[in-house]
Amino acid sequence: MTRIRWSAVAPVTALVVFTVALLGRYLAPNDPEQPVAVPWSAPSARLPFGADALGRDVLSRVLAGGANLLGVALTAAAAALLVGVALGLVAGWWPRRAGRVVRWLGDLLLAVPALILALVLAVALPGATAVVVASVLSGAPLTARVVATQCATVRDSGYLHAAVERGEHGLVVLVRELLPALRGLVAADAGLRLITALQLATTLAVLGFGPQPPDPDWALMLSENLPGAALNPTALLAPAVPLALCALLCAASAHTATRGREGVA
Repeated sequence: MTRIRWSAVAPVTALVVFTVALLGRYLAPNDPEQPVAVPWSAPSARLPFGADALGRDVLSRVLAGGANLLGVALTAAAAALLVGVALGLVAGWWPRRAGRVVRWLGDLLLAVPALILALVLAVALPGATAVVVASVLSGAPLTARVVATQCATVRDSGYLHAAVERGEHGLVVLVRELLPALRGLVAADAGLRLITALQLATTLAVLGFGPQPPDPDWALMLSENLPGAALNPTALLAPAVPLALCALLCAASAHTATRGREGVA
């Protein structure tokens, strides 16, 4: 019983943190885009995190700055996961024909690093779109390989043969019978896809391919507040901490899902 409770801590905490980040704009005490103090003001009772380079409330910008970044990362991770799981199921169920094509495409796409791919795409596409496309092209092949490998180990199970003998269509068997058996694996891989998407979204935003000033954004705040780190280090740490926390919670959730899968197995 204690193990079950502890296994829920990371996913629940991640859900709370992501919810607060996505809705934080409505909790901001000040307008995140308007100056309210002298630039680089130190933390005080009125401004717990002080002010940034333009005198804006750092706390308000942190509360409002996670929605766009996490929204892009969640969309990119979901797209990569859906495409990867679909390709993996097809490759695992029909390994001779579809499996060869999926493996060949995966090898081709994985030859290019995800960050390089995202930077090239960002030249021609909006930053958010580049993150989504790069996440799919670099993450879906990894998910497909893992799912296809697991499919190969369970495709000869009795309950799958029984479904086929009942006359169920192959796609129905994949979705109704095989996919539920892979839920732990998919949950673990989802955390990894989200970490990668978050890294890509943050990197592109820091390099100027994401939201533009004066929009509040955690990644943009890192580049904006770096010159004044000595004057008000909180302005730099404030966006860095939630970014790191989101990544750690995603990794912890993926680890929890993996352990739960091993426990079931």
